[in-house]
Formats: sequence, C-alpha cells, structure tokens
Amino acid sequence: MKVTAIKTKVIQPGEDLFKFLHEHISILEERSIVVITSKILSFAQNRFAPAIEKTREEKHDLVRRETDLYLDPSKSKYDIMITIKNSLLAVNAGIDESNSPGQYILWPENLQEFTNQIWQFLRETYKVKDLGVIITDSKTMPLRWGVTGTAVSYCGFNPLIDKRGLTDIFGREMKMTQIQIAEAIAIAAVFEMGESNEQRPLAIVNDFQQAIEFQDRVPDEEEIKALSIDPEDDVYAPLLLSVPWKKGGK
Repeated sequence: MKVTAIKTKVIQPGEDLFKFLHEHISILEERSIVVITSKILSFAQNRFAPAIEKTREEKHDLVRRETDLYLDPSKSKYDIMITIKNSLLAVNAGIDESNSPGQYILWPENLQEFTNQIWQFLRETYKVKDLGVIITDSKTMPLRWGVTGTAVSYCGFNPLIDKRGLTDIFGREMKMTQIQIAEAIAIAAVFEMGESNEQRPLAIVNDFQQAIEFQDRVPDEEEIKALSIDPEDDVYAPLLLSVPWKKGGK
C-alpha cells in the first residue's frame, strides 16, 4: 500500500472545498482512495463556535450540546468528557481548538451526505470509476498513550473484508474476523498527513495488496449501520454499560 500525503495552503473559513480539492489534487488513478481530514470539511462549512471565555466550563457546555451521549468531566482525571457521537467513542465530541482561528472547531454537519458529494465530484472531475473517499479525525486508544487516525465516514468501497468461515494457516475456521478497511487506511494515512503543523490535510492511497471491493454507488443506510455495534453487543459492553451516560443535544 502506498500513501502520498499532500501539502496544501491553509483553507479559509467558508472556502469552497471542491475548488480546494481541485487545486491540490493533480491526478487520480483508478483504484485509489482519497483521504481527507474532517477539519477542512468543518472549515468549509464554517463549523465554529466562539471561544468567548475560553474556560473549561464553556467548552464542556458546548460538548453537551454537540454530542449524543456524554460522561460528566468530573469522571475524568483530566477534566475531559468521554462522549459518543455518530456511534463513535470520542473525547469532547471531537471538538478541537488546535489549528483553529481562535474558535472551537466542531465536527462537520451531514457528514455522510457531504462525503458522498465529495466522492461524486472527484469521480466526475478526474474521470475515474473505482475511487474511494475516507474522512478522518484523530482518536485516542484506551490503555495506550498517543493518538492515531480514525475513519469517521467513507464512500465508494466496501469497508469490511469478511474473513468469517475461512480458515487460518492451521486450518481452523475463523468465526469473528472482519477487516475494517476504512479504519486501517485512515490510521496509515493520518500518520503520513501529520497531527500538528504539517499542513497536509489530504492523502492519496493506492497500490493495495489487500483486495478492495470498489462500488459504483454511495453506501446505503444498511451498509453504514453495519459498521457500528450497539453497546449491548460490543465486546466492551461491561465497560460501556457500567457508566452513567447522559444524553446530549441542544
């Protein structure tokens, strides 16, 4: 697999994302996946909230409004909020202050719809058929220091390789294994794109050794839902269900 991160100019609030992509992507080959950080989608949508007092309390109130479920910050040693938003476990509902113009950056709205539009634009503009798009953010992992990338939406390919029913090298049947392609590619791409001032919000990934099943359509609701696990069915259910989640929302 080959990952090519692309250095760009700094995107401005409200800037046309499609024009931005066209300015910085010179060519796309068949069977490529374009990886885009969610932050530039947020910039294009003007998804900011003013940082007036710049206090923890101000940010916590914003998190409560923006997330689906949350834990009170008092539950954290670091005074942060563990949240679930769009079926993703995240810190502070993905609200960020790094690389921002002095405001809080919120997650993009209508994320899957916007991802589908980007996919359609890139296919039409670069005249390619087999193309994927992944939108990424950063994530932390329990029991590990450091951040990696994560896929928050995708389009243009089957995101799971189902290994169930196949056998391992010793002939034993595999009963649980599905490879999460979007997540795996997001981790590799974000590593190359960087996490601070690298100014590389785009990457093109190709030359896969794994078989990627590209699709000539946007994902349907059933396919998107199949990527998420209800907390009751999750292997981490003993942890997820043992804490006092509160409902967020405006």
